[in-house]
Amino acid sequence: MKAVVYKEKGVFSLEEREVPVIKDPGDAVVRVTLCSICSSDIHIKHGSVPRAAEGVIVGHEMVGEVMEAGPGVKKFRAGDRVSVNVETFCGECFFCRKGFVNNCADEQGGWALGCRIDGGQAEYVRVPFADNGLNLIPENVSDEQALFTGDILSTGYWAAQISEIHKGDTVLVLGAGPAGLCTLMCAALYEPGAVVCADISEERLEFVKSRGLADRVINPGKEDVEEVLKEMTEGRGADVVIEAAGGTDTFQLAWKAARPNGIVCIVALYEEAQALPLPDMYGKNLTFKTGGVDANACDDILALIAEGRIDTTCMITHRFSLDEIMEAYDIFENKRDHVMKIAVAPFQTESAVRK
Repeated sequence: MKAVVYKEKGVFSLEEREVPVIKDPGDAVVRVTLCSICSSDIHIKHGSVPRAAEGVIVGHEMVGEVMEAGPGVKKFRAGDRVSVNVETFCGECFFCRKGFVNNCADEQGGWALGCRIDGGQAEYVRVPFADNGLNLIPENVSDEQALFTGDILSTGYWAAQISEIHKGDTVLVLGAGPAGLCTLMCAALYEPGAVVCADISEERLEFVKSRGLADRVINPGKEDVEEVLKEMTEGRGADVVIEAAGGTDTFQLAWKAARPNGIVCIVALYEEAQALPLPDMYGKNLTFKTGGVDANACDDILALIAEGRIDTTCMITHRFSLDEIMEAYDIFENKRDHVMKIAVAPFQTESAVRK
């Protein structure tokens, strides 16, 4: 089968690999019908993910059809349409029992797919702990609608959830890229009083405005984000700040824009260490929440998609076959051609995908 492989720092390649097989009773093999490229894949390519294994097939955003399920799999059978979770998790360890699946103690637990074990930018993928790592796609939900469920949409859902957004709150989301857009969509579920989005890209801010994803947009290059938030909140600042940009100065902006006793949620993945200037923020009494997504609510997300309350298909700006994926990587990594997200169809030809 064809697959995208992390060869070494700076090098991905499309290669021929063996079709995966069942290794453990809880495994399933999924035929990938649609996959995508994530910013985390670019971080792997740049060598910014130390745990990523050279030689691994990358990719952790995918949907497909179960081809084979191991004897220990109880919830799925061949033919089921499924979304695949970015995280594999045993469901039984200390962390899994508390819902902290990103830190599953199993050696294959956490973010393994496309990082430490072979992922889904391929024609087929083996999914360990399939009863936990797969979710049935409702009949009225298309592959494109479900594509981002297991990773980037889960990230936005988790970010909004742990940020403790209350009805009437003022919420600031930093970043109007895919993670920020998903966060904006999910923050709205909590009925905040105002949602504000900040980004340095006018094009992306226009995207946010045109789809009604924020009540106010700010370009930090043109306006003072802290001052705008204070004007909106009688001088307090944002009740909740969600940092989904990962820029050179966005971490500092996140805590500065939050009101005293506010919540700052960091979901961005940085390529450089960030400083926490405790003397400068002393007395502000902020609560910080950081880290990688605990993607434990995929069934809930798929139900929201089926109900029409979340729709991420607007983010898909480009479509490619798997044969063209290196071209897709060039566009995505270098932010060419107004790219937002890319859908890759492993079993379709170029002409079929572009229709």
